Amino acid sequence: MSEITKELQRQTHLLRLEKEADLEYYRQKVLLASLEDRKRDGVCWYPVTLESKRYSLGEKIIIRVRRGEDSAKSHVFQSGKIVSLFSNMFNEKPHVSGVVNDVRKHHMTITLNAREVPDWIHEGNLGVDLLFDEMAYREMEKALKKIIDTKDPRLVELRDILLGEQAASFTKDIFGGQVESLNDSQNQALQRIRQAQDVAVVHGPPGTGKTTTLMQSIIQTVQLEKQVLVCAPSNAAVDLLTEKLSAQDLQVVRLGHPARVTDQNLSLTIDAQIANHGYYKDLKSLRRRSEEIRNLALKYKRNYGHSERQQRKRLLDEASSLRSEAEQLEFYIVTDILSKAQVITCTLVGAANSLIKGFRCDTVFIDEAAQALEAACWIPIQKAQRVIFAGDHYQLPPTIKSIEAARQGLNVTLFEKCIDRQNNLKNPVDSLLQTQYRMHQTIMQFSSQYFYNNQLKAAEQVKTKTLAKNQSPLTFVDTAGCGFTEKVDPETLSTYNEEEAQLLLNHLNNLVESLTPAFFLENKISVGIIAPYKAQVKLLSEQYLSLIHLTDIQSLITIDTVDAFQGREREVIYISLVRSNTKGEIGFLKDIRRTNVAMTRAKKKLVIFGDSATLGNHPFYGQLLEYVQQADAYRSAFEYLYSD
Repeated sequence: MSEITKELQRQTHLLRLEKEADLEYYRQKVLLASLEDRKRDGVCWYPVTLESKRYSLGEKIIIRVRRGEDSAKSHVFQSGKIVSLFSNMFNEKPHVSGVVNDVRKHHMTITLNAREVPDWIHEGNLGVDLLFDEMAYREMEKALKKIIDTKDPRLVELRDILLGEQAASFTKDIFGGQVESLNDSQNQALQRIRQAQDVAVVHGPPGTGKTTTLMQSIIQTVQLEKQVLVCAPSNAAVDLLTEKLSAQDLQVVRLGHPARVTDQNLSLTIDAQIANHGYYKDLKSLRRRSEEIRNLALKYKRNYGHSERQQRKRLLDEASSLRSEAEQLEFYIVTDILSKAQVITCTLVGAANSLIKGFRCDTVFIDEAAQALEAACWIPIQKAQRVIFAGDHYQLPPTIKSIEAARQGLNVTLFEKCIDRQNNLKNPVDSLLQTQYRMHQTIMQFSSQYFYNNQLKAAEQVKTKTLAKNQSPLTFVDTAGCGFTEKVDPETLSTYNEEEAQLLLNHLNNLVESLTPAFFLENKISVGIIAPYKAQVKLLSEQYLSLIHLTDIQSLITIDTVDAFQGREREVIYISLVRSNTKGEIGFLKDIRRTNVAMTRAKKKLVIFGDSATLGNHPFYGQLLEYVQQADAYRSAFEYLYSD
């Protein structure tokens, strides 16, 4: 057995560990929990009120529900999650599954997996439960098995290249010219992609224009190839690419459940394009006639004579024939739409969609590849001759529930393996984008030194841009010695730090006061407050409106976890690192990629609150403390505690 086969079999084992951990979480939080416990844990909304119902372009039923007294409680619902709408009005507790379109503080929009609106939906006592999604695990495991067992010579070759058994090939030809709107490193990445025979990687640190570069590459590739497949691990990332590609006048088809697609992209979904096809009316007519004749046949009772039995058989045969005709017409419509598409977009797991079962293309693009499980990447790779990855393995890794699976390597992505192993073969496949257009150079510099070999440079238009005159771009407020001790929420086991939260909010309030709320509002100065722990996010969210100047600009303030801020930016970022204890324990702050994400969200001003005595023993935070001192950005919390 080859080493690659053993490695892929280990991946299968680790994926099963992850599925078990995910399923156990679901059992404990949903299946075995009381209604009150489910509400408390944020996996159930109850009671909810039905506010509206409508049909989508693809004739899916979409409902909007509102929750009442629990509106302030946190929850785990998000776009794309599978849920169950249920009623407590009846003994049998009827329910129907669906997919979440959108979630707001008070509202949830759901696409139901039903042909008609259930009668009981109007009777009240409605609730929404989270459901376990087994399909993704099934498709990932199936992909791993296919990669292990494949006899396809090209797939074997790609597998060996991506896992470092064989060097990737590049032509030496110089194709195309420079794209004027791109900088040097972006054009170099574009050239490397054009030369790649097997794989190329766009390594895009924060603010360096990774998506812009990838878009140009897709546009150029479509000019040479009939079709390309474009994927990403999340629906949000796929929607962003879909929207941008469509804006380039490319023929784009977005695969996936309409509920998982943003409103802007609904017209690009396969469902909507089927509904707008020239033969759709004929398809609808065939379906309706088939259903009517079937219902007529089923009206016959059990006790009937020979002639009635014959009539029923004729009707059922006719209904079956019409249904078969409808299926053939639908197949033709789908084939027609897909054959005309220049770009097909979907999530990694969505590439297993039966509509593209036999689909093959020359190139598959995988964006946000550093956040994707390896098994998920193999699903679309099977459909292509070469793969282009884009991402940054120094930002957020894949979300993994099984600590054991992560410890054994499930959190190491195919993106990372490909870069590292090709480098070991002295055959680099990655191109680092070096000019960033987001941050002041002082905010950028530490990240550049620690993660990117000091290769990043700030674009001229941002390198010295501050929030206002005499405003420093970077401040680290050290809470060591202040007695700001962390605490643990007994229900969620999440960590929080009340004193640090209050000092941070006071600091921000004073900043707003000094520059005036009008300055923030008139200039639309966006503010992000980031904490690595949900309990701290909850605390900050509850307390910030008690400060008058923060109330004045509340429309500009976002408070959330690091994960929620991935891919976003703000003019001003405040970070609460939370941890403060005598043992020097820093928990998952050890995953320094999360801190990298948090710090690199800031454009003009970054303020970090943390306890140097707790954090300083870790090499990353130790070097961060050295950097802020060299940059004259270090401040003691005592300066602010007793400044009045």
